[in-house]
Amino acid sequence: MIELEGVTKSFKMAEGDMQILHGINLTVGDGEMVAIMGPSGSGKSTLMNIVGCLDTASSGRYMLDGIDVSKLSKSELARARGRKIGFVFQSFNLIPRTDAMRNVELPLIYNGVRNRRAKAKAALERVGLGSRLRHVPSELSGGQKQRVAIARALINDPSIILADEPTGALDTKSTTEIMQLLCELNEAGCTIVVITHEEEVAEYCTRKVWLRDGNIVSDEPNDRRVRGGQLLPAAS
Repeated sequence: MIELEGVTKSFKMAEGDMQILHGINLTVGDGEMVAIMGPSGSGKSTLMNIVGCLDTASSGRYMLDGIDVSKLSKSELARARGRKIGFVFQSFNLIPRTDAMRNVELPLIYNGVRNRRAKAKAALERVGLGSRLRHVPSELSGGQKQRVAIARALINDPSIILADEPTGALDTKSTTEIMQLLCELNEAGCTIVVITHEEEVAEYCTRKVWLRDGNIVSDEPNDRRVRGGQLLPAAS
């Protein structure tokens, strides 16, 4: 599904090139739910931008569903991003004066898809917001706004969801609800990559990858994944 081999990323600065990622090797298989963790400045967001086809690597190879992303044109990159990846952000990125239905419809509008209303309604019902279709963001709680964002991420039936600090703006109760929803989507077959600095969020994932100074320093399965709000017993 996702394969990075020797991926680096550098930015040109006045004083010279600044290297953010140093030869990242990472594979995320179909159906995994992976947490990418690390302190500020570790390269998490830069890595997510590359995986999400929002940016390109300076060197190395990135294969997405068997396609070498480095060989795609800008239009091909945008097409792959729109068809294969759904994004969920900490700040929700909803249009303030537009109701939940219209916010979820936006990716379909951009892609010229017909029968948008029925698809948006189904996506919102899938995330438990069937009774909030006509509410604008100011009429929704933080957790409900994130559910709208998740419904929008699902609208094109992506094979991958990238969630960048999806609970960073939420209280504890809403965090639990959103992570349980992402787990349900994962168990239904969606591959999910969560960027987070919160250990409590990472516990919902099947695997934890730690970044530090642009290097992967740890990549381990999570044998105690949270289920039903409780940690599973440690493996004997």
